[in-house]
Amino acid sequence: MDNLEKRLAEEKKLIDSIQAPDELEMRLRSALHHTPKKTKRYAFSWKAAVVALFLIILMGSQYNAFAFYGKKLLGFDEVMDGSLKELNEKGMGQIVEKKTKLDDGTELTINGIISDSNQLVVYYTLSNPKGIDDTLNENFRISRISGFLTNSNADSGVSILNDKHTEIKGKMSFEPVSPFSKKLKLSFWQSLQNDQMIEGSIAFPYNPNKAMATEYKQSLKKTFKVDKGTITFHSITASPTMTMIKGTLNVENFDRVDSSFGGIELMANGKPVEIMGSSYKSSLNGRKFDIRYNALPKQLNSLELVIKEFVGYQRLEEKITLSSISNGPITLGGKVLWIKNVSTTSQGVEITIATVGDVMLDGVSIQTQEEITPLKTTVNQIYTKQEDGREVKERTLLFDSPTNPEYLLIEGMHYVKEYNKKLEIPVD
Repeated sequence: MDNLEKRLAEEKKLIDSIQAPDELEMRLRSALHHTPKKTKRYAFSWKAAVVALFLIILMGSQYNAFAFYGKKLLGFDEVMDGSLKELNEKGMGQIVEKKTKLDDGTELTINGIISDSNQLVVYYTLSNPKGIDDTLNENFRISRISGFLTNSNADSGVSILNDKHTEIKGKMSFEPVSPFSKKLKLSFWQSLQNDQMIEGSIAFPYNPNKAMATEYKQSLKKTFKVDKGTITFHSITASPTMTMIKGTLNVENFDRVDSSFGGIELMANGKPVEIMGSSYKSSLNGRKFDIRYNALPKQLNSLELVIKEFVGYQRLEEKITLSSISNGPITLGGKVLWIKNVSTTSQGVEITIATVGDVMLDGVSIQTQEEITPLKTTVNQIYTKQEDGREVKERTLLFDSPTNPEYLLIEGMHYVKEYNKKLEIPVD
């Protein structure tokens, strides 16, 4: 340190001893006197500065192509499937091993995570040597992951209780977290014996540089027309853990049948990619949706999105006589309807019907000689098997009328319709 200070003092003396030539000051004054004055104004843009700063940070915070646990997580085989199981076999992800205690003494351990641009998956263990109550799975709920620029809701999960009832191994998927987060907090709810709900949390470190890179991303911007509206596919993003299709839909009768998204297939190299789930939420421009599929094959030669089936609507304007009921089915627009029973009770007129599972009747009413009475409500929906082995959806229609009806009126029906519309996705 003494040598450094001595050297700096010598350099300072040398700089102080340097003198400009005597004529230099006169030349500078003359040049300034003959140079015309110019005024420059620079407009400072806060927007440009923020964008530039964001790009600089983002360039230093990109997802790496590979990440490693250093070893694979053990004991989670039963809650893993598809690409997640394969990635665990390769030892990819981040080890965490952070613990906290629940109110009943059960220990919660965050064992490890795996993260990419589509999701963050948390592997956890609940253990108690004194035994775990069978209701813990119902009384314990993981809700969200939070952190810097991160508020990711829990999406789906699975857990398994061991034979000794001392340990639960679980997996929970979340919306993707910000690449700027260095510390994450997992929040959960626990229901106590007095039905009181308490919230707990556990924090753990997160290394965004160990998240895995997006393998394929493509803008789609393709709209398809269906019977009661339109479906627009905006993008596809493929990462090591899953493939995500995002879009919006404006379909009036979307929720009239179950699992409409189940009929949208993603074909890779001519073979369907396993669908893992879907979700949607309301927005100003309709419903925003995402459909999640398994990871794409490493060698990708072709990619195609097929609306094989989706909810449809058919106008019927049927008038069915109720004076004589037979056990045989009635054909409605290619679908069949069984009328099981018609009776009048203190609640009104009750008509028990059965259809195939994907059919929902629309604009249903009964007619007597005096009036037409619309459907009040539907009750007692169950699934049963016909004598020929076909599974049908049976339910009872209630009408607020004291009089035996002559006719059953049906305006139309919602059902799962074959569309077979295709969208070729470039893979180059």
